[in-house]
Amino acid sequence: MTNTSPTARQKVRTAIFPVAGLGTRFLPATKSTPKELLPVLDRPLLQFAMDEARAAGIERMVFVSHPSKGAIERYVHQDEKLCKQLREKGKHGIADALDENAIDPEEEQAHFVMQPEPLGLGHAVLCAVDECLPGPVAVILPDDLIMGQKGCLSEMIEAYETGAAGHMVATMEVARDEVKAYGVLDPKGTPVGQMVPASGMVEKPEPEEAPSLQAVVGRYVLDASIFDDLRNQEPGLGGEIQLTDAIAKGVERVGLAGFRFSGQRFDCGSKAGMLRATLAYAGQNEEFHPVLEEHGSMQLAAE
Repeated sequence: MTNTSPTARQKVRTAIFPVAGLGTRFLPATKSTPKELLPVLDRPLLQFAMDEARAAGIERMVFVSHPSKGAIERYVHQDEKLCKQLREKGKHGIADALDENAIDPEEEQAHFVMQPEPLGLGHAVLCAVDECLPGPVAVILPDDLIMGQKGCLSEMIEAYETGAAGHMVATMEVARDEVKAYGVLDPKGTPVGQMVPASGMVEKPEPEEAPSLQAVVGRYVLDASIFDDLRNQEPGLGGEIQLTDAIAKGVERVGLAGFRFSGQRFDCGSKAGMLRATLAYAGQNEEFHPVLEEHGSMQLAAE
């Protein structure tokens, strides 16, 4: 693993949001509403991701979208007309919340690029290359909602700045029979705190062949060389450009580490995960506790 001193490590200024997927698992809801705008209670998945990026000090957000998903761009930007109408009706609190959630063009940067065909996560990241600021980049998959006292990306960037590795991926321990649904870290050496040095990753291994139980989930901090590796990457599993394969190319050159984040991850690309996230989020607000208690009572009665 190549070590870089913290003073030499460039700041992570850009976050890439791959949001071009068509959300087929949530049809018919996603026929007209992008899956990233589906709400967890009253907050779209994308808003959680944007807020996580903001908390981590990201300066520019690059959304890799699809031509059919114009609603995402409308959501991200401020809607001055709507806010004005709300204020005229005395609904200042709602208008303030909309303003706070949207991109403020005076303080933040939002860029959109299109990925017309589903050619893989690696291809989506490469689509963003011309809009990224110099230095390493973060990648956030909104489908992976991570709730915690401190944002996952904030934790990762803080660790990344120690210079342990040029590529860093978020990992969580899963059951052995679940590893075939993930990229899995191949550890090397002794973990240091929340960081796990690695020699590579294996994409969706069979349980008996998995090098560890550390599954890679939707947060990455990547050395800028990832773009050169993606340009030369041949299609892999499913005929797609796999980000995992491109990361593996750079392991000897820039190093790789897994990061065991402290929050709880919800797979909101699945209906069950979306429901779990909604219940967990509702549990953080006392307003919904009576409903959750009622749900629990109904569940016990059914049993």
